[in-house]
Amino acid sequence: MLKELLEQGFGIKEDLNCAERILYGANEVYNLGLDRDDLKLAAGFGGGMAIESICGALTASIMVLGRMYVKDRAHESGRIKELVRELFNLYAEAMGSILCAPLKEKYRTEEMGCQAVIVKAAEILDEIVERGAKDASGNTDAEGASV
Repeated sequence: MLKELLEQGFGIKEDLNCAERILYGANEVYNLGLDRDDLKLAAGFGGGMAIESICGALTASIMVLGRMYVKDRAHESGRIKELVRELFNLYAEAMGSILCAPLKEKYRTEEMGCQAVIVKAAEILDEIVERGAKDASGNTDAEGASV
């Protein structure tokens, strides 16, 4: 799904940052229904929100989870906090950090940029989304959001 799309270089030619690659790609593979203006919301999250804080691939993944698993507000969702914690825990376990600076230091290359960082976020997001789809009754999760 998303991992495969990003492994094929989705968003590189368009010069999308890490957050944009996740959100634009997820919009395509998960059919999120986001328009071009919606997608611009990810622009400032690349490079760890431009200050090498939380990795943009993860912040965009949170945007995707919110779109898929929150009907109206986070406080109404019994799942969003749990899903975000799972995303962060799995990512930190696999990559050693959720922060942009150490991830860039360890994984970024001149030739591939942050490809490994982005693809790992996509892989974990795919796992969470696939499991959520299996847990859902019909085509919605327990909160009624589209899956």
